[in-house]
Amino acid sequence: MPHRVRTDTTGPVARITLDDPDRLNAVDAEMLDALADAVGRLGADPAVRAIAVAGAGRGFCAGANLGGGADEGADEVASRVDTSTLDAAVRAVRAIVDCPVPTVALVHGVAAGVGVSVALACDYVLVSDVGSFVLAFARIGLMPDGGATALVAASIGRARAMRMALTGEKVDGATAADWGLASECVAAAAFDERATALLDQLAASAPEAARLTAAAVNAASLDLEPAFEREDSGQTRLLGTDDFREGVAAFLDKRPARFGGSRP
Repeated sequence: MPHRVRTDTTGPVARITLDDPDRLNAVDAEMLDALADAVGRLGADPAVRAIAVAGAGRGFCAGANLGGGADEGADEVASRVDTSTLDAAVRAVRAIVDCPVPTVALVHGVAAGVGVSVALACDYVLVSDVGSFVLAFARIGLMPDGGATALVAASIGRARAMRMALTGEKVDGATAADWGLASECVAAAAFDERATALLDQLAASAPEAARLTAAAVNAASLDLEPAFEREDSGQTRLLGTDDFREGVAAFLDKRPARFGGSRP
């Protein structure tokens, strides 16, 4: 498994950590595939009764890794961004949603872009009061993916999902819990203690009852496969636009984007 995805098991509780703190755990296809593999492996282990998904350092997951090297221009960065990361995100989200043991997202810092999808795919989202959620796709001329169009709307409703997706507004931890984007918000000083207690509680639950409960709630509230198809079609189209290339250039230059409305 790539060193940027780490797994640890203590008794019946397993923890999967996205481990690239210098980039706020921004992900690529390799990391997302490793996450999916880890969820599948741990979910199939009869000794594991609860799984935490966390991020190392200050952030949970800053979304897809767009950071170019020092000698890379915007066109070079944009040219290597393709649907492989989207495909891997879909695989990771499916693995988490279908996991037969309870999953908990530990959002102690920022969850952005596909990081929001990874968090909301979990059965329980614990956020710190210094944590936050942001769908920043519009800032680079893209649309939410990784199932976010379904996961966010299922959590907070159409109006607030539109607000997040179209404006790129950052939603703080307390607001996220108030809206229903997170299950619970906890003060940063008490976050680790609460996470441990919650995971222990879930690990002590009746395994088959927990599995069937999560599956029933997901079946009643999520329609992920059509969302995946729409996102794949839309994102593939958007990746070919001048607006996406301008969005990447603005991101690298740390300036507002100047979108022209071009079509591929």
